[in-house]
Amino acid sequence: MSEWGKATRSPEEQKFLEGPQRREFELARALRIFFEFIKGFRTFHFLGPCVTVFGSARFPPGHRYYEMGRDVGGRLSRAGFTVMTGGGPGIMEAANRGAREAGGLSVGCNIILPQEQKPNPYLDVWMEFRYFFVRKVMLVKYSYAFIALPGGFGTMDEIFETATLIQTGKIRNFPLVLMGADYWEPMLKFLRGTMVGEGTIATEDVDRILVTDSAEEAVARVRDVAMRQFGLTVGPKVRRRAIFGERAVGRR
Repeated sequence: MSEWGKATRSPEEQKFLEGPQRREFELARALRIFFEFIKGFRTFHFLGPCVTVFGSARFPPGHRYYEMGRDVGGRLSRAGFTVMTGGGPGIMEAANRGAREAGGLSVGCNIILPQEQKPNPYLDVWMEFRYFFVRKVMLVKYSYAFIALPGGFGTMDEIFETATLIQTGKIRNFPLVLMGADYWEPMLKFLRGTMVGEGTIATEDVDRILVTDSAEEAVARVRDVAMRQFGLTVGPKVRRRAIFGERAVGRR
């Protein structure tokens, strides 16, 4: 089993998270974080309506979840959406690959990790981030819907942060779709049986999540809500050449 993501690549980041440091160090880190936000805003400002696809970096091509991600990426692109992911391998690569193959715009927010997570080869626009929290802001800020396929701690973190933002009204009722019903069934039983039962969440918090194995159903939900709730006019699809030519755009 890979030890993917077990430690920080940068000693400075590790030091930053260990508690209070010298004021000069804290100021330098604050400025670095600020400029990382600015770079993200500049890189992604002119994208069309995005849908973010979450999922594990560990599923290889040919795996059923990889192929599910590839299918949903292609369908999102054909529906007129820009496909955004974390920019790495696995499900992220699959969704970006599906978008690229369908002629749509494919975007990645890559994270710098100790085991070099290189941007996958199916990205048209991408940026590498030092900080997970800055990266998550970008994945949420530019998207009108979220589709999550099976994944680990990172995917769970992204799902529940998104669900919390929707629940608390920080973002409007954006579609949140879970694909891979068998994988999510134990978690959904816990949400409905334990959390709803104990009153820590409401039934509607769970009911707003669509669970499906159908890429067609997932994209239909995203398209219908985007058009009805946000007044988006999606389609015809945005083609890479129309905006960036055939050369990918990337920032470190």
